[in-house]
Amino acid sequence: MSIEIQDQYDKIYRYCYFKVKNKEVAEDLTQEAFLKYFAQTSYINRGKPLAYLYTIAKHLTIDYFEQLEKQLVYEDVPTEEGIYQFETNIIFQEVVETLPKELQELLLLRFTNELGMSEISNILGISRFALYRKLHLAMDKLRAVLRKEDFYE
Repeated sequence: MSIEIQDQYDKIYRYCYFKVKNKEVAEDLTQEAFLKYFAQTSYINRGKPLAYLYTIAKHLTIDYFEQLEKQLVYEDVPTEEGIYQFETNIIFQEVVETLPKELQELLLLRFTNELGMSEISNILGISRFALYRKLHLAMDKLRAVLRKEDFYE
């Protein structure tokens, strides 16, 4: 595994965790994303590896939820650590969840995974101008909801 790709493991994990909200499943999806990435040797030496990894992870999370629907399996009871984390982040999570999924994903990539604008535009397949516009829209919507809830002046 190249050093550059190793550095991206945590970013892909956080992305998967944001999507599935389950530590073990996120770990499995992250590992599977890297296995699929390295199985595709024709792509490794060309293109944008991080964007390709995010694309694989996105498709894996979609597949995961489709399998859940087919099997009608429900998630396990959260751990004590998960409950604590939920309690400390509940307000912000609720506010972010009021946004469309596309804007939620944008905020995750930008602020949680700390990706640059050019990386995000490659991952989402949009221009930097469109990305700036969507990011501004997401921040405005967050501020509006937080103002309404008296958390932001």
